[in-house]
Amino acid sequence: MIWNEKMECASRDEMRAVQTIRLKETVERIYHSVPSYRQKMQEANLVPRDIRSIDDLCKLPFTIKNDLRDNYPFGMFTVPMSEIVRIHASSGTTGKPTVVGYTRKDLNSWSEVVTRSLCMAGVHRDDIVQVAYGYGLFTGGLGLHYGCENLGASVIPISGGNTDKQLQLMQDFGTSVIACTPSYSLFLAEEMEAAGIKKEDLKLRVGIFGAEPWTENMRREIESKLGIKAIDIYGLSEIIGPGVSCECEYQVGMHINEDHFVPEIIDPITLKPLPAGEIGELVFTTITKEGIPLIRYRTRDLTRLNYEKCACGRTLVRMEKCKGRSDDMLIIRGVNVFPSQIESVLLEMSETAPHYLLIVEREGNLDTLKLMVEVQEQFFSDEIRQLEALRKKITHKLQSTLGISVDVKLVEPKTIERTAGKAKRVIDNRKL
Repeated sequence: MIWNEKMECASRDEMRAVQTIRLKETVERIYHSVPSYRQKMQEANLVPRDIRSIDDLCKLPFTIKNDLRDNYPFGMFTVPMSEIVRIHASSGTTGKPTVVGYTRKDLNSWSEVVTRSLCMAGVHRDDIVQVAYGYGLFTGGLGLHYGCENLGASVIPISGGNTDKQLQLMQDFGTSVIACTPSYSLFLAEEMEAAGIKKEDLKLRVGIFGAEPWTENMRREIESKLGIKAIDIYGLSEIIGPGVSCECEYQVGMHINEDHFVPEIIDPITLKPLPAGEIGELVFTTITKEGIPLIRYRTRDLTRLNYEKCACGRTLVRMEKCKGRSDDMLIIRGVNVFPSQIESVLLEMSETAPHYLLIVEREGNLDTLKLMVEVQEQFFSDEIRQLEALRKKITHKLQSTLGISVDVKLVEPKTIERTAGKAKRVIDNRKL
């Protein structure tokens, strides 16, 4: 089912015409409402009338997360607080949170794009959707919640954590769709096995997973253990929350709702736009938001765009699963390392569980990378020789993939801390 055929199946010319009108309106509004944007545009010798079409987007200055922090809390809002009906904020690992505000129209737009995403995933009004993303300042829970209600599906707003209750309600309520982080879905699968619950005992058929990077190998693991189709959804609080893009049933890239969010791919070093098909940093411009529209926001996510029509019938541009981030890339002894590369290696191996922790240290002037990874219960043994053979096997595969040595430490099942939110995969103890 396609929720909004007019927009989701528009021709490229039709989409560009819509984007042009909306971009010009957005630039006019921010120029006159947000002093920091006006200053940036003036420094670039730009006024709103210089933006005549979507092709002029590249003339505009970038926005970065620090712009939101520097204007904390409401300095980038383009409407008075009397028109803001919802405030969310990203937790952030350091400093002040990034704050976003929504007008009533923004909330309607958000519900629209999430509903489209649910339809892409194959969710319909007869489904019972268990939303196990966190509710609160984090946008995940409420974003999915309102999209489900707009679709007409039944929502179980359980939020994150409380795994025993999650499993009980799945059984008692006949949950058919689960929405949570991919790492938490695997934790649910572990706890199901421990409780003697078989996937055949549940009515689950679709999972909608986001809020953290995950690999194709992890998808196969989830689909196998839960007996579902695992769908990737993408969003970030600064742009709107979940619903910026989502996979359809063909799972060949996430359709971007580009009548609301215009994507670009840039070289993260030169900041120049890259042609379609090349991997670079994803940049978004919001063209329908009223509360806090953002121009050329650098997401730091690395991906590529595909403008070919999808087999599902949608013409919306698709983004590949993110390859990592331009700012959480680890540089170890001059080599670029992404946690997703390591996860991919581990998930190719039947002996290890998809739960790991990377610890980066600096000893003298040398960076070291340690990997703690759980061994699957059936392979964990008191036989030191067997475990040492497995450790060497993992070490060799990582050396081949990354081009650097990794100190691998095998740990018992369920040793590494689980979380209902984003999994913490990296501890960097270097003083960089």
